Amino acid sequence: MNECRLEGDLARPVPRHERLTELLEQGAVGPLRDALNELHPAEAADWFESLPARDRDAAWSCIDPARRHDVLAEIEDAVRAGRLLTMRPEELAALAAHLDEDDVVDILQELPEEVMEDVLEAMAAQDRERLARALAFPEDSAGGLMNRDAISVRADVTVEVVQRYLRRLGEIPPATNRLMVVDRDGRLRGTIRLADLLTRDAEEPVEAFLQGDVAPIAADLPANEVSKLFERRDYVSAPVVDGEGRLLGRITVDDVVDVIRDEEERSFMQMAGLDEEDDLFGPIGAAARRRLVWLGTNLATALVAAWVIGRFDETIEQVVALAILMPVVASMGGIAGTQTLTVAIRGIALGQLGFHNARALVGKELMVGGINGLVWAAVVAAIAALWFRDPWLGAVVAAALLLNTLVAALAGASLPLLLRRLSIDPALAGGVVLTTITDVVGFAAILGLGALALA
Repeated sequence: MNECRLEGDLARPVPRHERLTELLEQGAVGPLRDALNELHPAEAADWFESLPARDRDAAWSCIDPARRHDVLAEIEDAVRAGRLLTMRPEELAALAAHLDEDDVVDILQELPEEVMEDVLEAMAAQDRERLARALAFPEDSAGGLMNRDAISVRADVTVEVVQRYLRRLGEIPPATNRLMVVDRDGRLRGTIRLADLLTRDAEEPVEAFLQGDVAPIAADLPANEVSKLFERRDYVSAPVVDGEGRLLGRITVDDVVDVIRDEEERSFMQMAGLDEEDDLFGPIGAAARRRLVWLGTNLATALVAAWVIGRFDETIEQVVALAILMPVVASMGGIAGTQTLTVAIRGIALGQLGFHNARALVGKELMVGGINGLVWAAVVAAIAALWFRDPWLGAVVAAALLLNTLVAALAGASLPLLLRRLSIDPALAGGVVLTTITDVVGFAAILGLGALALA
């Protein structure tokens, strides 16, 4: 790896990332390492991700080796995958020894299979067996999210026994607000709050204040469903069980926050047809290939709209004003449809919308679209009539805008469910299909009505 060699410092105040980058460019290893040591690992990871690929080797060499495992756990998946491929299996195994199990699992799942096997082979036998069990679960499932550090006790022991057990452990895993209570076969019976261990009588059995308010989570439950449970029920931690109810581990709120963030990034990026794990400074060829498909899809839909316009070329030649006003009708329909589409996709994501209540949403959105369509159709009609001194033109544009707004509301409310039924992500494909519909309907409406009324 490249090394930082020159000493230097900065006198003028600049944003933190810029200051770190300037120190890196100057090769100021001492000040840079001191500055990085003052940062939380997540902040150091943010800075590392902001660097062009050519500078990352030098930056990594300036991160304190004792803190690299914490920084690695915070780096985004796509950037981290590139860094992992530059490291030897022995180095990866040493880093993994300092990380939580769920973070190690995430890292291993980003490696090629042969590299993963080499890393597991370099680990101690006990760690290798433990991680092999964790890797049996899909990454986007409760089993893939969980840690196996859950503290479990029996229901027939007393508070004093549990307190002695915790003192003997010496350390409680982070985000532990409850202990898991199991039977002789390891099946989950419920949980007890740590706070109760401080307020209950020492001779009172655990069974006396056993709670069932935290529902066990099946290991195969999808990660996005896990995040919904935590959000709705305000969990800090929750037990994970197998098909027979045996305790496997626990999921904590910090893991769920990562899932929620990843889902938001995924939805945001897929609206533009991009991968949520894209590295800002990733390989040019890979980025170009991913965007090529999206651009090709948009080209195909644009050609459909152009074909519709071409069918009315004679009308456009006679009434040029229609060509000027066409984008207004298409744009208003597109915006109205996007608003409805967003509401529908959010409803699906929250589990509030399905085929059982789709008719109610479609009816509501048609009413909203009709009201807004009438208001803005009147405004556009007045503008068009005054602009071109032609009341009939204003009426044509108003009718086309109202029709397109209603179609946009219908499409925006129904498309997400239809795409989901076809196993197509609505967040990815909904915008493209909706834009095609509103463009085609908008152009056909204004040109068709114009041909009948004006030509």
